[in-house]
Amino acid sequence: MKITRKDFLRLTGLSFLAAGTIEATHAIAGRSAAQESAPRKETPSQTVRWGMVVDLRKCRKDSGCDACIQACDSAHNIPQFSNPKHQVKWIWTQPYETVFPFIQNGYAEQTDAGIQVPLMCNHCADPPCVRVCPTQATWKRADGIVMMDWHRCIGCRYCMAACPYGSRSFNWLDPRPHIPHINPDFPTRTKGVVEKCNFCEERLAQGQRPACVDACPEKALVFGNLADPNSEPRQLLRERFAVQREPELGTGPSVYYLV
Repeated sequence: MKITRKDFLRLTGLSFLAAGTIEATHAIAGRSAAQESAPRKETPSQTVRWGMVVDLRKCRKDSGCDACIQACDSAHNIPQFSNPKHQVKWIWTQPYETVFPFIQNGYAEQTDAGIQVPLMCNHCADPPCVRVCPTQATWKRADGIVMMDWHRCIGCRYCMAACPYGSRSFNWLDPRPHIPHINPDFPTRTKGVVEKCNFCEERLAQGQRPACVDACPEKALVFGNLADPNSEPRQLLRERFAVQREPELGTGPSVYYLV
């Protein structure tokens, strides 16, 4: 049978295609076998997860105390605006019944009504603010601290809408003229960015505790490693009954309140 030039080229092309397919198959099979035989790397378990325990019994001994707030404001150059609508807060307080509306039992108001509960960013295990940020200006570190990059923040405030705890503030005005005494060791912010508590990560890097913890006269704030069963926060959580803010949301707050 006579083979035309066209038929010859077609047959030659099919032969090369078949050879290439076989080579590719062998390569894939070889790679798969190598992957199966190679030891798999285990994901290291989390050894540090920073968290806070707030002892409300100690905190209510002096309901007018705001030492933790003052220390935080001073350390982090938080502006002081006269208009409450412009307030920037890293630590603030709210009444007990407002913070924990779903654990009221009808008798709690006898001891807890009106107690000012210190609040801050919860540094959630699954932070919704991180998921919605379009520029990755907010992210979660390996040690559990939810961070902010003010240079990346575009002021969209998606994170504020996603946070169920109201833990983020927006700079509607230039904050710098409203800082009583600027701390040169911590950066100031600009108009149009979001900010919040950072668990004093700059102090942790130097082996120090958060400013609010050191400032509390009653030692009501206890900070430590929640991943360490022998840490002071974990010991307190074993000994006392503790609650979190709206744990049913599934965010996994790292701040606990002893009641």
